[in-house]
Amino acid sequence: MGTTQLESVPEPKYWHLKTVLSEALDSDFAVGEILPNERELAARFGVARATLRQALEQLELEGRLQRRRGVGTTVAPPRVGVAVSTAQHDWSGGGAGEAWQPVDCATATAPAAVADALDVAGDELVHVVRRIRVSHGQAVAAELLYVPSSSVPELSAIDAPSGSARARSVVRELHRLGLDGQDRSVELGSARADDAKELDRLPGAPVLVVTTRYLAAGGTAAVSIATYRADTCRLTFGDSGDVEISHHDQERQAS
Repeated sequence: MGTTQLESVPEPKYWHLKTVLSEALDSDFAVGEILPNERELAARFGVARATLRQALEQLELEGRLQRRRGVGTTVAPPRVGVAVSTAQHDWSGGGAGEAWQPVDCATATAPAAVADALDVAGDELVHVVRRIRVSHGQAVAAELLYVPSSSVPELSAIDAPSGSARARSVVRELHRLGLDGQDRSVELGSARADDAKELDRLPGAPVLVVTTRYLAAGGTAAVSIATYRADTCRLTFGDSGDVEISHHDQERQAS
């Protein structure tokens, strides 16, 4: 049998280097240890810095490395599994040992795609709740929850005029709705500056963007855009709420 074109394509240098580096991370470095700078690593492995950079970026995407502000590139800890419940009553997104923490709430116009999903005019002001998701003591996601006034008609500006108290009030009013279901999509993205700061990442770092449309009363009651750290998170979908901690082929249930 002849070889196919795909089989004849040589393995890219950076991909081979990624495998070598991965083995070195297992044998020569500890979790949290800072790697030597790019110049030293390139010299150690006899490659160009451009090739090294590609390999490091791939390892970061796979969750083996993480870049930290003011520190450098470090060996990443095992990924923390984050349960994304599909239960119809779930507004908070939290489970045992983890929770969304309200940060702020403001009124603003929604992005065009969100406004379309909410069926509101492009210039209509909606409540924008900002929350941080914490799992096992670590910030793993930042969320923007867009809520039209029609979904929270009893919200009082007097009781909670602004800040985290206002955010809690909006979410509390949402719980009054009978949720009919939700649509969810996940895609790979890059961290924006504000999300990167809250998640202790560098702008442009790989993230998982989970967009959820909450359905109630025959329409869309709210839209959530949650940005999860791709280097430390593994999303699990289901109603059990179990949280897995996994790294390569090793898995265990978190207690």
